[in-house]
Amino acid sequence: MGVPAPLSDEEIAERLAALPGWKRKGDEITRTYPIRYHAAVAAIVTIADRSRRVQHHADLDLRMDHLRAAITTHDAGYRLTEADFDLAHRIDAIVAAHQALPLD
Repeated sequence: MGVPAPLSDEEIAERLAALPGWKRKGDEITRTYPIRYHAAVAAIVTIADRSRRVQHHADLDLRMDHLRAAITTHDAGYRLTEADFDLAHRIDAIVAAHQALPLD
């Protein structure tokens, strides 16, 4: 398995359109989830397990009332790849399963 190919700006915009709540910040995508602290801790454990399985990891920042995820592909020179968007979908599902509050 080689280094994933970086996506073009157009491909990134197209994939972000399918990921409500995620935003591009430079060469990473980020999302902040309002979530209770203990639910976020449980979500982080599940995210870490899934990340290990797909061999792609997010930077996670836990606060008292929210969890922030930031994703980029380190192996591709800190650029956005298909793997980032796949992981974002996985994180959305995991956080939803751990009782995240809607962002709207």
